[in-house]
Amino acid sequence: MRVDVIMPQMGESIAEGTLTKWLKKTGDKVARDEPIFEISTDKVDAEIPSPAAGVLAEVKVQEGQTVPINTVVALIETEAGAAASAGKSAPAPPPARSAAAAPPARGTAPSGAPAGAIPPAATLAGSGATVDELRRIRSSPVVRKIAREQNVDIGRIQGTGIGGRVTKKDILAALGGAGQPAAAATRAPASAPGAPAMGPATARPAYAPGERVVVEPMSAMRRKIAEHMVQSRRTSAHVTTVFEIDLHRVMALKDELGPAFQERHGVKLTPTAFFVKAAIDALKAFPVVNASIDGDNIVYKKDINIGIAVALDWGLIVPVIKGADDLSPSGVAKAIADLAERARGKKLTPEEVQGGTFTITNPGIYGGLFGTPIISQPQVAIMGVGAIRKQVVVVEGDAIAIHPIVHLALSFDHRLIDGAVADQFMAHIKATLEAGTFPGLL
Repeated sequence: MRVDVIMPQMGESIAEGTLTKWLKKTGDKVARDEPIFEISTDKVDAEIPSPAAGVLAEVKVQEGQTVPINTVVALIETEAGAAASAGKSAPAPPPARSAAAAPPARGTAPSGAPAGAIPPAATLAGSGATVDELRRIRSSPVVRKIAREQNVDIGRIQGTGIGGRVTKKDILAALGGAGQPAAAATRAPASAPGAPAMGPATARPAYAPGERVVVEPMSAMRRKIAEHMVQSRRTSAHVTTVFEIDLHRVMALKDELGPAFQERHGVKLTPTAFFVKAAIDALKAFPVVNASIDGDNIVYKKDINIGIAVALDWGLIVPVIKGADDLSPSGVAKAIADLAERARGKKLTPEEVQGGTFTITNPGIYGGLFGTPIISQPQVAIMGVGAIRKQVVVVEGDAIAIHPIVHLALSFDHRLIDGAVADQFMAHIKATLEAGTFPGLL
């Protein structure tokens, strides 16, 4: 008996995935839940386990190919027992397409939905919708919200995202810029004649014909990072403030309690845990830094979810510590170690890289004195940690000493956060770290 191996849906808004690497080859034996291939989406990279034990009988999708979710990428030949076991957990096949299950026409709403509404991604999954429909309709929630509010037909916009999907930048461009009325062709009813495709102007190559270069396509992750960074710079009024902080008490505490901490909790105590805990305390004192902007409204987040940037060989990912304000210092340290390990092992789920309210990044691990990081939308601030270096400092009584010093840089959105508030926030972090008191660490 053969079992289908499908391209999984890694998050509600994900329409497709790129198969980046086969971990097994045709004819190899595989165990149930053993990773057999790697995928990359615009949310996360992950290893996908086998749905059954058996032999990899046929590979249908090659490395580098991007296919819609639920596409059969391979077949596993199983024995009777393995097949029966796999049948319990294998995903149900897509329902047969019928008149009742047919996807709504582009620009129309499903029965009972308001006019102009874009159907949710789940409506089209397994319904026989075309790849193009899946890519466009499965745009991000932000894009679908804009489309509903502006009565825009996503299907009439030429997307520049992965696989041709429509991004926020695309829909805003189609609307003539944020707050501008849409072009008539874009907002025409779905039954109107097709409008010309709206794509970006062709960029001039940055190399001369015949020049010795190697041209490679961006990975899904790299394209998403590029899109997000450009969007953030266009959205937020970026300002950065830098504070110099004396860490001699923190580092002394780390050295003193580090061995016992590792023995008790099974993870290494790093300076990052202290930075995160200090940031949590400051976010409680200055909730505007934990907020976001929604039009003319300020959204204050009651939960503090800290994103920790993790550098990978193939890009950058920001797993999120959910409910960080409810964790003890030891809980924060364990959460950081767990997320970083699973990020490097491609074990994160899409939910674990979403929902952040404040981000911390650490360019200092490579020796950088400090950086001016770009805000992760829709957040309004991000803190960069510089290198910890021993420096000559003036201490109490005008004495000279050598202490470990770090520079923390806060990039903040000046639309919402005033410079005085940003500096007060950082002064709070500085006072916490320089005091070096972290009860509950062990």
